[in-house]
Amino acid sequence: MKLSKLPLVLLLISHIHSGHTEDRVQTVLGVSPQKWLAEGDPVTLICEVYGNSTGWTFSWYTLNVSSDNRYNFQLLSDSSRGAGGNYTVSSAALKHTGVYVCRAERRKPAYNTTYSNTQPVWVTGISPRVSLIISPSRTQHFTSVSLSLSCEDQSNSDRWRVKRYTESLGLEDCSSSLWVSQTGSTCTFIFTSKSDTGVYWCQSESEEKYDPVNITVHLVVILESPVHPVTEGDTLTLRCLYQHSTPPNLRADFYKDGSLIQNQTTEMIISTVSKSHEGFYYCKHSERGESPKSWISVRVSPSESQISVLHTLSSVLAVCPYLLVTVVLIFKCCRMRGTC
Repeated sequence: MKLSKLPLVLLLISHIHSGHTEDRVQTVLGVSPQKWLAEGDPVTLICEVYGNSTGWTFSWYTLNVSSDNRYNFQLLSDSSRGAGGNYTVSSAALKHTGVYVCRAERRKPAYNTTYSNTQPVWVTGISPRVSLIISPSRTQHFTSVSLSLSCEDQSNSDRWRVKRYTESLGLEDCSSSLWVSQTGSTCTFIFTSKSDTGVYWCQSESEEKYDPVNITVHLVVILESPVHPVTEGDTLTLRCLYQHSTPPNLRADFYKDGSLIQNQTTEMIISTVSKSHEGFYYCKHSERGESPKSWISVRVSPSESQISVLHTLSSVLAVCPYLLVTVVLIFKCCRMRGTC
């Protein structure tokens, strides 16, 4: 199903089925526990019908946009798992990254609802096949500056395009903005604006999606933080930057999840990152103001994961001989007593 690209509100209105005498029924889509996931996490999309909660069956779609700026609603092949208003993925994979909508249908009296609001789900992997390279390399950026985003893989990066999802414009090609150009797999912003705040990722012609990154464009004060998840054991450096000074580093206070963790410093350094350091960070200056919040994700080192697996395997192998001897002795004992 393909539709001309419209602002999101008009898009929803355009799908209302005419010829019904009852009031329009609204479907609302939510996500639990959160829309940012790591590979293997569970996630549930929850579709609700306001006004009447009985007698409905649900269908689930991913929303895509083609190169000619037309929306494409693709019915999920396992949409039947959405029965009862919940669509659950027990173990998220990179392929589950996307923008979702739902709708409901009732037989008696016959009625099809409009499409719901859009609900994005972002899944990040340990070693994505394609990486979104951002220059300058940070997740927060000032307004009215240049910005470059490029998809890079080890084979042919030209087949990848940068896509984005923003609250104001919804799902679109990166080059849809007035001050943006896209050449091959590279998207270049001549001037950034606050409306460019959103999630950006790499997408192939076959709609494979990789490496979503949340980018924030803000005035005056921003937090310089890494683009991609930090690996346990690595060093994390955060800086508070001011748009109208050279150098831009501010002496500021740094916060994690709303709590002050370091004050009056030009940069905050965590020398050995652990999973406990995961959270929302921002900086604040008494006169210049505060930055937006950035989520710092921490992932387990691949080598540590392998060591953990090897340790478990070696422990099992070490115990096996004792278990075998125990079983043999029990069997012989049973035979001697004539109970086997």
